Amino acid sequence: MGIKIVSVAEMRAIEEAADKAGHSYAAMMDLAGRGLAEQIPYSGASILILVGPGNNGGDGLVAAKYLAGEVGANVTAYLLETRKKTDSLIKAAQEAGVTFADYPSDAKNKFQGLHELIADTDFIVDALFGIGARLPIEGNAATLLTQVHAAINKSTERPAIVNPAGSAAPNQKPIIIACDCPSGLNCDTGELDPLALHADVTVTFAAAKSGLFIFPGAEAVGELVIADIGLPQDLPELVNVGLDLADSEFVKSALPVRKRNSHKGTFGKAMVIAGSLNYIGAAYLAGKAAYRTGVGLVTIGAPQAIIPTLAAMLPEATWLLLPHEMGVVHENAVPILREEIEQYDALLMGPGFSTEDSAKRFIELVLQSAKPQHPAIQKHIGFRFNVPEEPKAVEAKDQVKLPPMVIDADGLNLLAEIPDWWQLLPPNTILTPHPGEFARLAGLKDEEKGPSAIEQIQANRVSFAAKYAQAWNVVVVLKGAFTAVAEPNGHVTLLPFATSALATAGTGDVLAGIIVSLLAQGVEPSKAAIAGAWLHGYAGEEAAEGSHFTAASVIASDVLEALPKALAAVTQ
Repeated sequence: MGIKIVSVAEMRAIEEAADKAGHSYAAMMDLAGRGLAEQIPYSGASILILVGPGNNGGDGLVAAKYLAGEVGANVTAYLLETRKKTDSLIKAAQEAGVTFADYPSDAKNKFQGLHELIADTDFIVDALFGIGARLPIEGNAATLLTQVHAAINKSTERPAIVNPAGSAAPNQKPIIIACDCPSGLNCDTGELDPLALHADVTVTFAAAKSGLFIFPGAEAVGELVIADIGLPQDLPELVNVGLDLADSEFVKSALPVRKRNSHKGTFGKAMVIAGSLNYIGAAYLAGKAAYRTGVGLVTIGAPQAIIPTLAAMLPEATWLLLPHEMGVVHENAVPILREEIEQYDALLMGPGFSTEDSAKRFIELVLQSAKPQHPAIQKHIGFRFNVPEEPKAVEAKDQVKLPPMVIDADGLNLLAEIPDWWQLLPPNTILTPHPGEFARLAGLKDEEKGPSAIEQIQANRVSFAAKYAQAWNVVVVLKGAFTAVAEPNGHVTLLPFATSALATAGTGDVLAGIIVSLLAQGVEPSKAAIAGAWLHGYAGEEAAEGSHFTAASVIASDVLEALPKALAAVTQ
């Protein structure tokens, strides 16, 4: 089972079910505290743990016990509220050598103790509220966090790059580790209190929490670590959660095995229909990305006028010369594609097409060329889901079986202009829209006195992706920070990447090329979409962390060239 993403209510139900199944709350807390402590494995570190009144504070106290007793760290637990002297967690921490301070006593001294502790500490562990935070933060908690911020800001600026596994040097801001969720973050909605502590590392337990992937709260998470608390892997309340977080293990399992006695036919043939006179690079980026992801053969179908330029850029590809009108693919190219397409294992259409009428007519005729599949559509949301009559524009003798298909970029914008377009799509189609393209496909409009269509989507990315993947009976890859991949059955997988390195022209073409490559190699559509988006995100981060780049300087070609490292990360 992969990593699940849950709401606060789901997490509490999971813990209750685990307790009833014999895995007690005490056992879960002990494992949570140990998992938290393992993120600070240094005996010489000075650690301040901010301890809240609930279970999150209990996790912090268990971590304090392990850090002081087993690792030998210098640990101070700072209590927001004074706990009973009979509290077993307090007693265990004291016996391990943990020093205690508390808000009620320190407030009388104008928080001098807190400021002195923070001035000398390497790590601050935020174990105040976790998933139990209620916003806005008020009362003593607000005062405490105000003082913590003030004390931290007295330190010199943290270096541009911080290694969470190493202690902070003297006179530098301490490294902040959040227990389960940063305090001040609503773990369902991503709402963030102004007083929230922004973490360098967030150690969350058993499953990720949905608010960790929603901005502005996601900005406060830092590096995310999922710690095991021993939940039964067959627990229905956990298994049946419909939202997953993709990880490297999933990607590794999805990629095809590459045997030594293979040949180019072993790894499939991808047809990429892309490019126009004004957007030559899109075809290059998609085609090369497909090759870099392991497909055996890439054929690029493009307007004849641009192929000489493309051929010089990508000599490994083969070419399908298409009729064009002023450098834009023409509908007369459809018969040429029909003659070739059944030889291919996957098809990509749309990158760099332009939105001219001739390109729209081309896509419409290609889709009408598909032999009727009559997929069963079981739900509707206001669309007409009658099985369309056999298209009159294409005679039966001209119909072909289209392979699994990816539609991207201008292809999506053109698709949105075709009435009842979703009824034309063959099974196993993958759509890869950014929020603007998604809004056009869904027919969403800006509210007159409310959020724009894009703002509506961004505020509810998971629910929008799931709803329309079911309605259109396709796999939807809703691009953006924490890309969401939704399947026709309503299941959604989030990608763990949010980097501005991918916020540049052409990176979507690279993603589309990666996905069509995996489709051509026989990876099923939902897995191809998830694995492709993971490789793309990893390559984006790798490009940004290269010796000569920052996120701002990355271009799509850099992401393309980082793809081999992304593949190596899951195959070696």
